[in-house]
Amino acid sequence: MVVTSPPYNRHVPYRSYADARPRDDYLAWMRRLGEVVAGVLADDGSFFLNVGGSPSDPWLPWDVAREVGRSFVLQNVLHWIKSIAIERGPGGTSDAPVAFGHYKPLVSGRYVHGAHEYIFQFTHRGDVPIDRLAVGVPYQDRSNVRRWRRPASELRCRGNTWFLPYATIRSRERDRPHPATFPTELPEWCVRLHGLRRTRQVVDPFVGIGSSAVAAARLGVDFVGFDLDAGYLEVAADRVRAELAERRGRGGRLSRSRPSARRAPRPRTAGSTT
Repeated sequence: MVVTSPPYNRHVPYRSYADARPRDDYLAWMRRLGEVVAGVLADDGSFFLNVGGSPSDPWLPWDVAREVGRSFVLQNVLHWIKSIAIERGPGGTSDAPVAFGHYKPLVSGRYVHGAHEYIFQFTHRGDVPIDRLAVGVPYQDRSNVRRWRRPASELRCRGNTWFLPYATIRSRERDRPHPATFPTELPEWCVRLHGLRRTRQVVDPFVGIGSSAVAAARLGVDFVGFDLDAGYLEVAADRVRAELAERRGRGGRLSRSRPSARRAPRPRTAGSTT
């Protein structure tokens, strides 16, 4: 499977890539990404693509999905919820809303804060079986378990909303030295949803500082990642080594792969890592 989050063309200050291409060029690049992934993805593989828009450009994720979709079938659309405020319901201890997660504050008289991104699952024909309960949640009302004719467990499908907040950090330079990352749990849940037992290798063509690599190491799955920036790759390799060392300490099964920081060959078009 492939799980990745490419640049969003939103002027993010990457160290080795100018994130401000003409929109048509950017979308053509995303179309090419889809073509390349389609050419190497296993027949029963999944391509999980994380893309976020902005309040002023909400069509961007869907424009990218349409371009990638020229080579695939869009099987599932997941919503990565980064921050949410929940009103207390009946029986709650307080009438005040409870807020969870982090968001980037937006000063605007027209738009609300952006607190979610999309995860598109592409497959070759839209018929890849998934392991819904691998990222399932317990039934709040246990009587609901009996309502299903053949309950596989006491878990239910989580649905297409995934609340995955960023972990609080004390120093961005030390703890998250990359301007656009996703939590390690996001690629981990993607692998689990696709089916851990069926996943032979995970690839991330925009690996950055390695959240997807750490997820693969955590799950004991072989992994290959690419990035233009050698500094990001060094951080990714360090993070994978730390995860593998922790797994050894817990006695977990290790992936057959070994972490190494290798910079992807610089392509003709700046920024393309495929």
